[in-house]
Amino acid sequence: MNFSHTPEISVILPTFNRAKVLARAVQSVIEQTFTDWELVVVDDGSTDNTYRLISAFMDKRHSIRYMKHTNRKAALSRNAGIQASFGRYITFLDSDDFYLPEHLESRFLYLEKHPETDLLSGGFCGDEDVYVTDCYNPSSKIHIQECILGGTFFGRREVFKALKGFQALDYAEDTDLWVRAAKRFSVKKISEPKTYVYERSDDSTTRNR
Repeated sequence: MNFSHTPEISVILPTFNRAKVLARAVQSVIEQTFTDWELVVVDDGSTDNTYRLISAFMDKRHSIRYMKHTNRKAALSRNAGIQASFGRYITFLDSDDFYLPEHLESRFLYLEKHPETDLLSGGFCGDEDVYVTDCYNPSSKIHIQECILGGTFFGRREVFKALKGFQALDYAEDTDLWVRAAKRFSVKKISEPKTYVYERSDDSTTRNR
């Protein structure tokens, strides 16, 4: 396979035993209005039919790649995907979520038009009537829209390289990266357009804390 082409956007999709919903996530990338992307699926040690499902997509599209390692959880799986990616911009997609068709295009155009901004987050809809543990005050709950959702990160490659990716935390590794990024780069949380659809699986971290 020829990897000489450098895509504008690398989408990193970590997954673990989510074959039942994974096809929806992958298909939402394929259906993007912005087409210059690569999708790196990082299988975090799945024991279901994840590989067989992704193989069917890879047979049709060279822009989709697959890698597998032993179970390291989401943060380190994202880091593995970052290291294996080639895009100028890096973004993410959790396997139980999906994109609306304009998602990549809207984020790409924003950063192209605002070169002073290095990293975006936010702009999601879906399973919104949710309260999760406040990482700063574990005895309290905050609304999901107040949170930093790692799947919505869209940023320049140099941001993730400089920060050395996500730290291996049990919870709120996305908030941790956002805070570290804000100290060294220009970050912006957006509310519109809501093109990232957030849905919680029964085994999601936010549901079980």
